[in-house]
Amino acid sequence: MLKQRLAVAASIVGLGALLAIPSLAAPKAKPAAKPANDGREQCYMCHTEVKALKEASKHAALACSVCHDKTKEHLANPGPDTKPVTKLDPAVCGSCHKNQYQSFFTPHYPEGGSRKEKGVPTGRSPMQDKLLAGHGFTFEHAEPRGHAFMVVDQFAVDRFQGGRYQFKGGWKNYDKIGKTWDVLEDKGASAKLTETAMAGNPTCIQCKTSDLILKWKYLGEKGGKFDRTSNVNDVMKDVHNPVGCIECHDPHGTQPRVIRDALIAAIDKDPAKNIFAKNGKTDLKVVSFRDGFRKIGVMEKTDSRMMCAQCHVEYNCNPGTQWSDGKPVTFASDRTNHFPLKNAKEILAHYKQLDFFDFKHAVTGARLIKLQHPEAETYAGSVHDKAGVQCHQCHMPKLKGKDGKPYSTHGVVKPINMAKESCISCHKDSSVEKAKWQIDTIRNYTKGKMRKAEYWLGQLIDTYLVASRAGVAPAVLDQARAKHEEAHVLWEYWTAENSDGFHNPALARETLTGSIAASKAGVKILNDAMAVANKKEEPKK
Repeated sequence: MLKQRLAVAASIVGLGALLAIPSLAAPKAKPAAKPANDGREQCYMCHTEVKALKEASKHAALACSVCHDKTKEHLANPGPDTKPVTKLDPAVCGSCHKNQYQSFFTPHYPEGGSRKEKGVPTGRSPMQDKLLAGHGFTFEHAEPRGHAFMVVDQFAVDRFQGGRYQFKGGWKNYDKIGKTWDVLEDKGASAKLTETAMAGNPTCIQCKTSDLILKWKYLGEKGGKFDRTSNVNDVMKDVHNPVGCIECHDPHGTQPRVIRDALIAAIDKDPAKNIFAKNGKTDLKVVSFRDGFRKIGVMEKTDSRMMCAQCHVEYNCNPGTQWSDGKPVTFASDRTNHFPLKNAKEILAHYKQLDFFDFKHAVTGARLIKLQHPEAETYAGSVHDKAGVQCHQCHMPKLKGKDGKPYSTHGVVKPINMAKESCISCHKDSSVEKAKWQIDTIRNYTKGKMRKAEYWLGQLIDTYLVASRAGVAPAVLDQARAKHEEAHVLWEYWTAENSDGFHNPALARETLTGSIAASKAGVKILNDAMAVANKKEEPKK
């Protein structure tokens, strides 16, 4: 009994400290009426951090039972065996926020969002198979199809678990929207298809869904139902929804927030110098739950640069190898749940310092980084970023619902397809036609540099093969490999980033031309060495 009283006293002290944090203090606006006798005060005796978020917020009137089942049983007999069930289905939020919910789950048919392979002549990376030789992405690397499909598109791809996960009823249901296992079926571990890879890991799944938030300890350490080393197929069976509302909106108090652990760790490590900081400050306060089991980052004001960076960011996606000694890193290391938050110019040096690379190229043996989708790092420091524009202003523009009320579309659109709403709202002296023309101009220019960077990387790989067969000295081959490592990351960054350079045209040009220059330098190193060798072999006259 004494222990219980001490725990309650500690909770009250903790609540006082939490409420002292400005961004978490209850807003001054008059709260909505509180439901009578909903049991919340008993909940708050343990969940002090929830009280600080919820009371006097827009959700203050909502009873705990709205989002949690079996609350009565838990209050009658508190303990781990009677834990309430948290409703993680986005439809719970959608029951009130209908326009946002419906727009999230509306397929982008007009945008040509059907399956698109990057490694084809018309794709983002026509020479992908050659330049990523040795990596699973060469089996299939499809462009994103929209948030509503982000889980099924990860599972039903030929690089993932041998292609065992397929659409129920075949391709005719490719646009079906619903729970993961209503859309997909598991053909079983023995159903490995030819020309597929066995990629997939629990860390990667964290940004595709919010379903695992209560089963995953901070940074994927041991102690939750799942961790970084868990069997990916076991993890998948608990994934039923794509990333949900709670990723960016706190369900207790509606505050803007982030929940992705590696992002919170990266920002919290250096809050004054990370890519989101303005004037040496980041509007993010970290709140810990269950003695650090998990953490969230809560904001005073919406900052979609951070909210979107939970997924649209470069992160480690392989068990990896160490630069220093060639030993495997493995998912036991927290380096496999890590956000560098560095742009294309900085990323290679960062990974060398981290002592991590993803894979070796099948021809040159170069130690290469496999980049993901670094939109946040690309956008940081761009013209739009410096002007204070955030992601949601372009990708989630304001629309009017059938009820005539304005809302932000949660379909996350391509601005070029909604230029009037996304661009002209700021560029009022422009026109839809001009905005599209300008977007296309920038993207086409960048694509040209991407193609040239690919060509010269291909030349470097081919020249390396010839040189190695010609017996060029290992020290010279090492120099060429180093140039390959440099050229690769400056090129592949832009095949992974999804704006074709529009998010930061100046950075795209600087780094892609840097890739071209590095590849040319590598080719020259090899050609010069072969020329010297050939001269020595020429018969004397």
